[in-house]
Amino acid sequence: MKDVKWIGVYPAVTTKFHENGDLDIPNFVRNLEAQVEAGVDGIIIGGSLGESSTITHDERIELCKAALESVGDTADIILNIAEGSTRSAIELAKRAEAAGAHGLMVLPPMMYKPTDQEVADFFIAVAQSTALPILLYNNPVDYKIEITMDIFDQLKEYPTIQAVKESTRDISNVTRMKNRYGDRYKVLCGVDTLAMEELVMGADGWVAGLVDAFPAETVAIYKLVKAGRIKEARDIYRWFLPILELDINPQLVQNIKLAEVMTGIGTEPVRAPRHILIGEERKRVIGILEHGIANRPTLPEYKHL
Repeated sequence: MKDVKWIGVYPAVTTKFHENGDLDIPNFVRNLEAQVEAGVDGIIIGGSLGESSTITHDERIELCKAALESVGDTADIILNIAEGSTRSAIELAKRAEAAGAHGLMVLPPMMYKPTDQEVADFFIAVAQSTALPILLYNNPVDYKIEITMDIFDQLKEYPTIQAVKESTRDISNVTRMKNRYGDRYKVLCGVDTLAMEELVMGADGWVAGLVDAFPAETVAIYKLVKAGRIKEARDIYRWFLPILELDINPQLVQNIKLAEVMTGIGTEPVRAPRHILIGEERKRVIGILEHGIANRPTLPEYKHL
């Protein structure tokens, strides 16, 4: 089984669809190859940006197999689990392992506001059902469920629970986790607009969104920060921030798919009930992207860092 290090840049990739709503595997793979060429460390399939709520278990496994075949020798292939029941989460975890996935990202039980103990027991049950390493997704802003420090205390006894996607919007949580647990849990920033700040404060990685359209710039920021070249990273990040803000928006999927089209590495169709952007909002987003692309920075050589 592959050793997932949970260090570096992990794109939460979009799911590509044909106009009729079917999976578009060739364009999905085309984007993955652009990510790997830029130097990402892993690929997260079927997350919020992957339109998790509209894709079936069978489709997740199909996407996982396509990713493994195309870039699995180079990048960690991580399948997202966002389920309302423990039984369904366990079923998908087992299928992911059987398909060859390298790891899992697991959300708390969805569609229900559980108690802290129910959250802990949910994660423990999934961890006990598979040998795959697990990244927990802590996003109380969007999902109204917080993985508290008391929950992390319970989970530290389970070695396959290894990392957290930190999306609380509180950058001090990076320090709080490091102070309390040292290196027991890897911490990956899950909010594009806080990424450099959290990396400077010791986050181990970045689960990124706009990386789907701008992979080189994203990886360059990560590498430069970790190399201590803060000013160079900051200059790129300041250019990037207006674009990164498209990730903290209810239409983040549509925004990022439009960005992928404009940078030449994606397609725009979304699956209902989503609609592609229209009207004034589409004009606004295109304006942000056109300005960013026109002023795209020249990157230093970063891949060797």
